Amino acid sequence: MRYVPTNCLKPGMELALTVYNKTDVPYLVKGTILTEQYIETIRKQEFSGLYIDDDISRDIEVMSVISVKLRYETMNGVKKLFVVDDKDKNEAALAAKKREISVQINSIIDELLENRDMMINMIDLKSFDNYTYAHSVNVTVLSLVIGISMGLDRKQLSELGLGAILHDIGKVFVPKEIVNKPGMLTPAEFEEMKSHSLRGYEYARDKYRIPMSSYIAILDHHEKWDGSGYPNGASGGRISLFGRIISIADVYDALTSERSYRPAMSPSEAMEYIFGNSGTMFDAEIVDIFKKKIAPYPVGTTVRLSNGFTALVVENYEEFCLRPKVRLIFDPDGNPVEPAELNLHNDSSLLNIVITGTAT
Repeated sequence: MRYVPTNCLKPGMELALTVYNKTDVPYLVKGTILTEQYIETIRKQEFSGLYIDDDISRDIEVMSVISVKLRYETMNGVKKLFVVDDKDKNEAALAAKKREISVQINSIIDELLENRDMMINMIDLKSFDNYTYAHSVNVTVLSLVIGISMGLDRKQLSELGLGAILHDIGKVFVPKEIVNKPGMLTPAEFEEMKSHSLRGYEYARDKYRIPMSSYIAILDHHEKWDGSGYPNGASGGRISLFGRIISIADVYDALTSERSYRPAMSPSEAMEYIFGNSGTMFDAEIVDIFKKKIAPYPVGTTVRLSNGFTALVVENYEEFCLRPKVRLIFDPDGNPVEPAELNLHNDSSLLNIVITGTAT
């Protein structure tokens, strides 16, 4: 299978992965042949793209680090957490919400530990409609991947997961017209938006009675290594470890998500942003761990090579994230070629060839 951006989808393409709506109900199932009507709906729902199967990519397998079932169960759990009403005065109701999401976090940890050698190697298929809940789950997965790579124990991972899943809970106290504004916020609106870190921290601390390390992470997830973040302008090691981890995961997933006011960045562009701000916005040591676990050019991505050829990414390597194995599909003039695979990371004759960017 290979990833095709929405603007490059064509009628007759065969869907390789089932696409879900904002719940866990399949909208288009694997094997569906795309029509103009389907493609138009995908555009309206602001999906960045789809995975399709064709003769040049049918043998390429793209694996998710957690199951689709668990992803959507957790998204539904997050949705319940983000509903703040009179029932929240009932401690039993709050405790039930916390137990449910804790079970789901621990299930995510179990699946990640089973796949601990796997890189994040696919582009997430989420629409604008399910952004809030999908984002919370993605930030949790990314944060836990980092935590596992750092050697955190099970208790620490559970507490990190709680902080990550709740990192944006304070946005329920910010006016919806600000949270969902399709454009740049005014200075006053931005100040209101910034309040979500403190509000989320206070709400999680007082209502959910979660561990201190978890609610401090909510407070810290917009702090920056150089002290330019908020709400406290903390810097360096004065920012909690979990806050430093979640900040990287939060920014990466936000950048790679389609929004009403800007298109999604490719994973490579988002990784470049993270790398470029290592040591200023982000803890450089955590960035070094992150870059080994997130593929800048996920399997199934179409890329341009410095020799002019276009290729599909077939396999990635943690220590050589910018030099994957690729399959040539078009020559410099855009003509189809007999597929041939080049392993950029261990073939010394290919050292002069680099990936120059993604292609459509």
